[in-house]
Amino acid sequence: MFLRKKTTDSTKDYSKELAISYQALQEAEAILVGIGAGMSESAGLTYSGERFNTYFSDFHEIYGIEDMYSGGFYPFESPREHWAWWSRQIYYNRFAAPIGKPYLDLLKLITEKNYFILSTNVDHQIQKAGFDKQRLFYTQGDYGLFQCSVPCHKTTYDNEKCVKKMVEEQLARQVPNNSIPYCPKCGAMMTMNLRSDNRFVEDSGWEKAKKAYSDFLEKHIGKRIVYLELGVGMNTPDIIKYPFLRLTVANEHAKLISLNKMLFPYPEEVSQQTTQLVGDIGDILERLLEERRKKLIDKA
Repeated sequence: MFLRKKTTDSTKDYSKELAISYQALQEAEAILVGIGAGMSESAGLTYSGERFNTYFSDFHEIYGIEDMYSGGFYPFESPREHWAWWSRQIYYNRFAAPIGKPYLDLLKLITEKNYFILSTNVDHQIQKAGFDKQRLFYTQGDYGLFQCSVPCHKTTYDNEKCVKKMVEEQLARQVPNNSIPYCPKCGAMMTMNLRSDNRFVEDSGWEKAKKAYSDFLEKHIGKRIVYLELGVGMNTPDIIKYPFLRLTVANEHAKLISLNKMLFPYPEEVSQQTTQLVGDIGDILERLLEERRKKLIDKA
């Protein structure tokens, strides 16, 4: 069912749409999951409000920074201050963050299915939840990796030890000079492996995941497939939202299911293949699991 009226009412029953969505997932030969920032937000990894104030109140007081996202673009005057910010940003969103329940519920929902996950998130929640790493393509990088800022070579480096050291040793929004990471090849300062410009390093692991994604798409052309969007917005629509729409239009056997806190005006040509469930993603996943429990009881 295509929901035409714009609404942000998260209390709507959606019983019929939930049953249709669960049935589509069960009958699918394959499920391609697209995960955006809304999924991690539902899992509690918010970038503003109380959580931001807990970890970055000093940066807010001095610079007026309002949230973690905008703070990532702040032109700090020194590398010591730059890394004080970024070590916290990485640590609290990648290493210290607990596994979000929505990710665990998604795993329960699709673990026995033929699935692949495409994600723009960089917080490692998918891997922490226990999904098969061979079925994952995180296109925009990983908070847990450094790369050369030039970059002089296409290699990434695990940064957990370095990041934790900077968090532990920083004082007054400054890390020690000997904590600042430098490229082992050219000596330039390292940076995060996050896609923000044409310097993003697509290392061998990234290339392997890209090929696995391409192979999955190729293998399921024309098949009974569900494109499952979770918290995908319009910041980078060319990665998940637009491709999923094009793939749905091209395949009469495909279904597009979107879980989001807001409704999107999808084209008329996909209206009969599309279901939009509006509300908190974690709540909707719980209700889909409840649909599964009902079906299992009915079969018993």
